[in-house]
Amino acid sequence: MIRIGLLLLIAPCLMLMGMYMPEQSSVVDCSAIDGSYDFQKQRCDTLNTHPSSTFMARHTLLVNSAMLLALLGFLICLIGLYQPRKRR
Repeated sequence: MIRIGLLLLIAPCLMLMGMYMPEQSSVVDCSAIDGSYDFQKQRCDTLNTHPSSTFMARHTLLVNSAMLLALLGFLICLIGLYQPRKRR
């Protein structure tokens, strides 16, 4: 039970970080060359200015679902830890 809980707790967070970090790296690299990152096309544009938006605003359902799964995993871990151990 604890293994399933830990998987549900850790996997969604790693997935979100795996999606967020490369995108953020691209945004920083684009800003370093005085460009504007186009989030719709996911590329740097040095000619036009594009509005900035947060990862949460663009992927609301994904982020909320991942956080709910992580919370479920946390609760499953708690239940698994507080179960009395069987005596032999």
